[in-house]
Order: sequence, then C-alpha cells, then structure tokens
Amino acid sequence: MADDLAHAAQRTPPLAAATPADLDALAALTDTAGIVPADTADGADRVAPYLREPRDRLQGRAAALLRPRATGEVAAMIAHLNARRIPVIPISGGTGLVGGQVFTAPAGVEHALPSPVLLSLERLDRIRDISPYDGALLAEAGVTLEAVQQAAAAAGRLFPLAMASQGSCRIGGNLATNAGGVGVLRYGNARELVLGVEAVMADGTVHHGLRRLRKDNMGYDLRGLLVGSEGTLGIITAAVLKLFPAPGERLTAMLAIPEAAAAVTLLHALRDRLGDGLTAFELIAAQGPAFIAEHFPEWRDPLPGRPAWRVLLEATGPNDGGLEARAEAAMATLMEEGLVLDGVIAGSEAQRSALWWTRETIPEANRKVGAVASHDVSVPVSDIPRFIETAAAAVARIAPKLRINCFGHVGDGNLHYNLFPPAGEQAADWRADGTRASAAVHDTALALGGSIAAEHGIGRVKARQLADRLDPAKLAAMRAIKAALDPNGILNPGAVLTLD
Repeated sequence: MADDLAHAAQRTPPLAAATPADLDALAALTDTAGIVPADTADGADRVAPYLREPRDRLQGRAAALLRPRATGEVAAMIAHLNARRIPVIPISGGTGLVGGQVFTAPAGVEHALPSPVLLSLERLDRIRDISPYDGALLAEAGVTLEAVQQAAAAAGRLFPLAMASQGSCRIGGNLATNAGGVGVLRYGNARELVLGVEAVMADGTVHHGLRRLRKDNMGYDLRGLLVGSEGTLGIITAAVLKLFPAPGERLTAMLAIPEAAAAVTLLHALRDRLGDGLTAFELIAAQGPAFIAEHFPEWRDPLPGRPAWRVLLEATGPNDGGLEARAEAAMATLMEEGLVLDGVIAGSEAQRSALWWTRETIPEANRKVGAVASHDVSVPVSDIPRFIETAAAAVARIAPKLRINCFGHVGDGNLHYNLFPPAGEQAADWRADGTRASAAVHDTALALGGSIAAEHGIGRVKARQLADRLDPAKLAAMRAIKAALDPNGILNPGAVLTLD
C-alpha cells in the first residue's frame, strides 16, 4: 500500500485559482458580509489579519475570505469549491502555532499553487442546546472556548478544556487540532471531550453526527477521525461537548522543588493522596519567570528566591471542606521528605488567578524575547527527567549559548521546550543552529517513545518532519484516508501531509 500511495499527489487533480465568476457564485450563497475579495485595497486590509499567525513567522495568501452564517452555507460553498478544485483553508480563532490556518507553499512550488480561499467559521457562533442531565452542550464551531465554559457554568456544569488563549480560540479549532490545555491530567484531550460532531465533507455533503450518546458502535468512529484532522478531512461546524459536575472546592498551589526529576515523584505522591481530584500539574523552569520579570516588571514572584524548578498544581473536590486539609497535610509530609522546598496555597480567587497568571504569561513573555525554535513534545511521564537532561545536553553540544525555557504539563508528559538566543542577541542570527538543535530535541523525544506534536498539531510547520519521521505504514494509511475523503485535495492542502 505504501508504494501505491507514494504517487498519490501525482494522481490528485491540479488545484485551480478562484475566478471572478467563482467569487460571484460564492457571494450568492451568503449575505454581503459573507465574502471579502482580497483583490481590492479595502478587501486586502480586511483579509490581512487572517493571513498571520500569532508568532508572525508565516505570512499566508488568499484570494478571498468566506464568512458563512450556517452549516448549510458552508456546505454549499465547499460543494462549489470542490467542483472547481479551488483550495480552501478553514480558520477558527487563528491562535494555532504550527501554521495550519495559514497557507504557505513549499519552496520551489510557490507559484504552481493557486491562492486559496479562507473559510472563517467565526459567524457560526451559537450555543444551540445545553442538556445538563445528558452532560452535553451543543456548540457551533465559531463559539469561543471561554463562551462554552461560561455557558456550562451557568447551567451548573463544567467544560474542562482550558488554556491561555480561551478568550479568542474557538471550539472548531480546538477540536480540529485535538487541543490539550491544562486539564488533560484528569479530563483528557479535546477528542475525549466530544460526544459527536457535525461536519461538512470535501464534496459538500454534511455528516450529521450530533449525538449525545455515551455508547455508539454504529460503524467507524468519524468523530474520532475528524477531531485532530486539522481541517484536512472535513470541516467541523458544530459539536456535542461533554459536561462534568462543577467542582465544590478548588485548591491551587505553587511549590518550589529541588530538581525536575522531583516533579514526577511529587505528581504520583499527590495522586496517591488526592486521587482523581488532581486536575492540573504544571512544571516551570526558572527561565520562564525570568522572562516574565524582564518584560512584565509589575509582576511579583509568588515564591522567594526564584527557584530553579517549580510546579503549579490544582485540585478539586466535593464541597465537604476536606480538600485543603488533605492537601496541606500531604505537602507538609512531602516537605519533610525533601520533594518540596517551599510553597504557597492560594487563599482567594485573586491569589489563584495570580498563580495561574504566572503560568499563562510564559508564552507571551517568550514571544517578546523571540524564540530560535519552539517544541511541543510529549514523552512517557516517567521519562520526563531523562528527556530534560538528554535534550539539554544535545542542545549544548550544538549551540551551548542558547537559553532553554522548559515548561508544560507533567501530568500528561507534554513539555514545551523552547530555545532562545543569548541575552541581547537576535533569534534570526541563530536560525541555523536552532534548526540543528530542534532536530536533536525531536530525536530525543522520539527515542524515548514520544511525539513531536503533543497538543498543537502538525499544521504546515511540522508536515515535513512528520513525513520524514512517521512510521511508513501509518503515513500510507493517512494518505489513503485523505485520498478517499478529499480526492481533489482541496481541504487545507499542505497541512499535516506534505505537498510533495
């Protein structure tokens, strides 16, 4: 099968550019706000914000921006684009960090590929239904993650997916990338928080999969396939999301630890004492707070002495008044054992927010410094210390002056391992060393049975690395699925799978 699929790209019909007649036909499918051609000065200005990604590392291009109001409009637009073989790039909140929402072409074939149309789902922004007894909320793809959280809370329930960008990221993108966030330890990735999806397939047909069922074995799991496919197999327009009981008590603490290896031991010690009540467990190296202090001078470190390593943890439980007592007793014991050097427990919502602000501001501080290379890797939890030690040694052999900022979700093995230039120097001057060091970081993760894409997806940034490193049988199967569901190759071309 692998040999047969090696020439799949050659069998795919060539993509076509959208003509003025195509744009007129698409405009007829929606209202006047539903299409923005990019070939006028006003249109170019309005489309420009959709062609950038948060780190400003990629600049996309597009013939027009489509902004449908409903699933039916999405279906009609995709049907037209597929019939004309016009490429389409779905875009949700635009917060993705691997270029899945920004169209760029590989070097050497830029001019052979026509500019796509962008399909924004921002106007599909209704919460259609909430069913607390079913533990389900039906949201359209353009609803922000924060709005889903607030709707769940208003119904006395919890939607546990949470991340720093939740005010601007949208559910469609969260599901398309199988987002992780800080609650994976207890609740799992986005795929595990979905009961059913509605999606427009490449030919314009609609998959009506909005079931509230916990058990459904009627055929293949299209929900699981579409979630995480980054818009390459279908465009998610709505989803039934799982809701959970709202926590009665919540405890948040930041602890100084002697070394990174202590985090894994501490995690399991706390899980033994707190059980499934432990919902988040974040590892933070000293470099992250140092960057925050540099660019946010108003920040006050909750812990004295700027420890080399710290963890931020959160636990929840029933409203019986026992959570804080259990946690304090556990931490006292762990301090006696040397696993915890110092710590602070939030005594109010303001203090809790301040602790989380420290963790959530690290990515913003990173952007202000300017990374040479960024990595979103995962390894087995028990191998986190070995990864940190081995990756640091590998980077030092290549470029010993690079600064490393390591932070992430210890509970699920997902680390953000980012490289920065020496103080006072520019990232652009270290790109060549960064490329070599990045390969070493990824090789280290894979050697430990890990992944080079934990929660941000593959997009276009990692598509080449995926093609070079992925198991050939899996890569062939992925290309076969793509060819079957999107034979004209119009859906997000170049994302996940390379355009070789």
